[in-house]
Amino acid sequence: MQEKDKINIAFGIIISLLFISLVILFCALLIKLYIRKIKNYTRVIYQKDLEFQKTITTTVLETQEQVLNNISEDLHDDAGQQLTYINFMIENLKLDKPELTEDLEPLGNSVRVLSNSIRRISHSLNSQMLIQQNLLKAIEAEADRLSQVSSLSITYRAEGELTNNFTPSQQIVIFRIFQEIINNALKHSRASEIMIDITANPAFMLKVSDNGKGFNYEDVKGNPAGLGLLNLVNRAEIIGLGLTIDSAPGTGTIITLHEK
Repeated sequence: MQEKDKINIAFGIIISLLFISLVILFCALLIKLYIRKIKNYTRVIYQKDLEFQKTITTTVLETQEQVLNNISEDLHDDAGQQLTYINFMIENLKLDKPELTEDLEPLGNSVRVLSNSIRRISHSLNSQMLIQQNLLKAIEAEADRLSQVSSLSITYRAEGELTNNFTPSQQIVIFRIFQEIINNALKHSRASEIMIDITANPAFMLKVSDNGKGFNYEDVKGNPAGLGLLNLVNRAEIIGLGLTIDSAPGTGTIITLHEK
């Protein structure tokens, strides 16, 4: 084979290799662009789905608040007024029948206790009352109310003044999350003590601890209790906060609502 033919073959091989390399490079670029496009599309879909879920959740929360406000008003206007009238009748009966005073006194006391209890429940359900109050004072008042109606020992401690610029909606969600955490502890934990610790600044943190039976969060995710806890996490996410759950069987539970 002549030297010229060898050079032509070598040159042809080089050209072929260059062409194959360009084809491979072009295919790699196409694949990379396609993957990037898929990732961007997935990200957009995820963001839209997240926004849709937030919109749905926000609507549900707004509806829930309206229902709770209506119940609060009914308790205050209807049940509260009825109890006031009953107490008024008892006091009049005491005046008309002094000999019944001793027998009527326990009944009057029970009506007054029930009336005060309904008033506190009405306030805890009414978001407008929360907005008018300071968030920390509302949480403290709720802790005090629960300690009076529960056999559990409930302690409350707060450090600092609330300086975070939480919107009224954020404050309502924080308060409802707190109520749900406490209700879960009362219903499921079998605890004898509940500790409520709040750090108001520089970063807000609400920690609720109990000495109950505890649980494995991974094991309960699929049942109603787990869905309730997941709902708390989602609520916190909506207002830009994080919620962590630290629990194990036999060690109690610590749930912390905190700034990210």
